[in-house]
Amino acid sequence: MKFVSAIILIILLLGGQSGFSQGFVNLDFESAKIIPDPDSPYYPYGIASTNALPGWTVYLGGNQASSITYNAPAVGSTWVSLIATNVASWSPISGKYSVLLQGGFYSGNPPTAAISQTSLVPVSAASLLFEAQPGPGALEVSLGGQDLNFFALATGATYTLYGADISVFAGQTKTLAFSALQDLDQYNGWNIDNIQFSSTPVPEPGMLGLFALGGVLLGLHRWKRTSR
Repeated sequence: MKFVSAIILIILLLGGQSGFSQGFVNLDFESAKIIPDPDSPYYPYGIASTNALPGWTVYLGGNQASSITYNAPAVGSTWVSLIATNVASWSPISGKYSVLLQGGFYSGNPPTAAISQTSLVPVSAASLLFEAQPGPGALEVSLGGQDLNFFALATGATYTLYGADISVFAGQTKTLAFSALQDLDQYNGWNIDNIQFSSTPVPEPGMLGLFALGGVLLGLHRWKRTSR
């Protein structure tokens, strides 16, 4: 019974995801076109960014990256890779593809690995949700150049569901960006998928704790009644 509140929360959030004619595209990364780029130094694993991530722009630091790799994560470097099968402990979170953002630990590397897209935030959007396999370092999520205060809402079998309040941006054209930061002390990789706009507000972090506590107390109460 202690999971009842969490299940209800997930249903409410997922229930608010439909009904948008949103301008953002390829938020689940399933539009990838796997066409090896013979001009890429990483051929046959190199793919033009426009084919790998339609709708998104890839940045390594402040520089736009014309290509990423397919199923070939970097080893200690700042990089972006499309993940399609189990490789180097990473796997697609849902569907065929997820995107791995790697913040390298070499001092000469770019400080961030990022993807961004500019479009219209749905007019009824109250929250932004995304699934991720988190790394040990930092991930920045921004909308309109402002960092979002995102936090964990629930944990699935292979991912964590995160959410952030974006109600102030509803109906505006803004840039959405995900950036894994360089960490000189450790490797930082964030595998992300299923970015969603929802009309359901995310609860405050403190409220999540109250939901969990309520579920535990409800379960304890019922256990006492049945054990008499």
